[in-house]
Amino acid sequence: MLSKFSTAAVAATLSLATSVALAGAGDYAFEPVNPEMKKGDDVTLAVRLTNKQTGKPVPDAVIFKTRVDMAPDGMAEMESAVAALPSREPGVYAFKTDLPMAGRYQVTLSAKVQGEPETVTGKVIVKATK
Repeated sequence: MLSKFSTAAVAATLSLATSVALAGAGDYAFEPVNPEMKKGDDVTLAVRLTNKQTGKPVPDAVIFKTRVDMAPDGMAEMESAVAALPSREPGVYAFKTDLPMAGRYQVTLSAKVQGEPETVTGKVIVKATK
């Protein structure tokens, strides 16, 4: 009887260890809060970072690399400066940037998530309108 309980305990421990080991940077996704906005200077662009497994927002990530360019429209050299803004909602990260012309812009982000050893990276497409 004790052997059956020991075997079940070992199996449960291994199952838990396997699920934790399978967690990784690919378990997170960036998405635009507003996928369409008016073109202009000093536009506020916000992205949400979520855990794909739980669907919940991921607060307190450290975004350490951002880039905004027009790569989706074949103009990757059209890059805009990006400045971080304070977050007003858990899991939402806001930035100030210029979207000088109508078209699609790619936002490329790299972040460190608490408890995640790998860097979380993502690309988000937003559209600037006239």
